[in-house]
Amino acid sequence: MISVLIVDDQDVVRLGLRMLIENEDGFTLAGEAADGLGAVAAAKEKRPDVVLMDIRMPGVDGLEATRRILTDPDLESTRVVVLTTFEHDEYVFDALRHGASGFLLKDTSPADLLEAVRLVADGQALLSPSVTRTLVREFVTQAPRSVKPHPNLNELTEREREVVTLVAEGLTNDGIAGRLFVSPATARTHVSRAMVKLGARDRAQLVVFAYQSGLAT
Repeated sequence: MISVLIVDDQDVVRLGLRMLIENEDGFTLAGEAADGLGAVAAAKEKRPDVVLMDIRMPGVDGLEATRRILTDPDLESTRVVVLTTFEHDEYVFDALRHGASGFLLKDTSPADLLEAVRLVADGQALLSPSVTRTLVREFVTQAPRSVKPHPNLNELTEREREVVTLVAEGLTNDGIAGRLFVSPATARTHVSRAMVKLGARDRAQLVVFAYQSGLAT
């Protein structure tokens, strides 16, 4: 059973998501919150598997709430998925940097939303590599950025650097395997080792590290 915490300041959005979660087998509603402060409190109390987090909220916004949740050692197993309208939410990149497992556009179909939550709860963490890459690139190019190599970047082997770059391009493990002429299992191993060395919670954060470190442009 996947427990989901819904966070959005719009009543109608929370209602729609609540109905979706409560009527789907294998899901349970952990709770709701209308702002970031309530989200942090609810997460600490309910310890949900996945938080669906709006960004633009009054008071403590979703970005700060994401940071607080994902830096709480008692919530190590909780994953955050950002809910966003692409044209307005300029903080998606920062949410990913703070450890969010990915994001969903608010007009995502119900079936796709449920499947995304399943993937994140199962530890697959990145909802759509190609879409994540596109959004991250869009936010990166909207403002000048300086390259800040990850402090553990030198621990990566040459092959692991190459794999991280391919993850940032949006390739799945199968895609990486095809590009490098290795088995999918080998590709998955390289990705996992790179995540461990860089301290990435998931592939979404690995994409962010790749851009920040200058491995992807």
